[in-house]
Amino acid sequence: MVTLKEVKNKSELKEFVKFPFSLYKDSPYWVPPIIKDELESFDKTKNPVFKDAEAWFFLAYKDNKIVGRVAAIVNGIEINHQNVKKMRFGWFDFIDDYEVSEAMFNKVAEIGKEHKLAYMEGPVGFSNMDKVGVLTEGFDHIGTMITWYNYPYYAKHFERFGFVKEKGYIESIFPFSNADPKFFKKANTLVKKRYGVKELNFTTTKEVMPMVDQMFDLFNETYAKLSSFVPMTDIQKKYYKEKYISFINPEYIKFVLDKDDKLIAFGIVMPSFSKALQKANGKLFPFGWYHLLNAKRNSKEVIFYLIGVHPEYQNKGVTAVIFNEYHKTFSEKGIKTCVRTPELEENTAIQQLWKHFDPKIHKRRNTYRKDL
Repeated sequence: MVTLKEVKNKSELKEFVKFPFSLYKDSPYWVPPIIKDELESFDKTKNPVFKDAEAWFFLAYKDNKIVGRVAAIVNGIEINHQNVKKMRFGWFDFIDDYEVSEAMFNKVAEIGKEHKLAYMEGPVGFSNMDKVGVLTEGFDHIGTMITWYNYPYYAKHFERFGFVKEKGYIESIFPFSNADPKFFKKANTLVKKRYGVKELNFTTTKEVMPMVDQMFDLFNETYAKLSSFVPMTDIQKKYYKEKYISFINPEYIKFVLDKDDKLIAFGIVMPSFSKALQKANGKLFPFGWYHLLNAKRNSKEVIFYLIGVHPEYQNKGVTAVIFNEYHKTFSEKGIKTCVRTPELEENTAIQQLWKHFDPKIHKRRNTYRKDL
């Protein structure tokens, strides 16, 4: 028999965070989070997302052993301002037991019905800055710090209980040697001349910080039309600015300005921390920091996290300026491999950006939906 227990204190929340460490302990592809960071993201006094969202965390037990976890999420901005009556759920992990997954599905549905919502969708996070999707292909490729990993049986559980695919995402990989500069060097020169735009590079985090708010504003404008998008609030911008920007190599942040020095495009790339996080195994001390700093300085694999272009400049070749600057930086650092994080299948515009790099799709993931 499966029983669900709602997480009510810090000790239980730590068990919630640590369950995947036991579930995936034999997997060479799962990338563990830093436990401290994960706990803080669930702390309703620290994460500003909880000013507009509610969340309930549950652990599933069978024979007095934890066998599953799920977070049920109600995002107020999405529901009240965008009129999207969605019951979200994420951080969804479980053993291969239909009784376990059914109990958690039913609990999420129960909360959704109590809030008079129309459907449930998952796995998703609180907002667009969180991880998303059930992995459906690419189980033999190592994950990244910004994606969930799962075993192949997960999708079968969704399908068994009447869920249907809601959104599809693709992840791709290509060797840096595929980035032939002839495809963007000429365009870079033409775009600068035609529109009067210019690149802005950084060498220190201190230089980046004054422009981060502009970047998040542009992020909201760039992705507003995507079906899954929930805009970032001002307080969330401040939170992500303080928590994440200092962790990103400043030379991996590229901006493009118009003739009036207004930000019109940006790119954010991160070194791959996957192997370092596996070595850290959830802890920064005593050696986790060393592994992460070593990856930050020396990783030869990079993860393309975000690219944003102002709607007025989309389809005008502005990304050639970004790619030209990245080519210089990656050449200096000896980068070997480039990885693209999950992109919506429907986002053909972003996929067209990569056509000259001959990327290979190596992972696919879905979110699943069920009406309530």
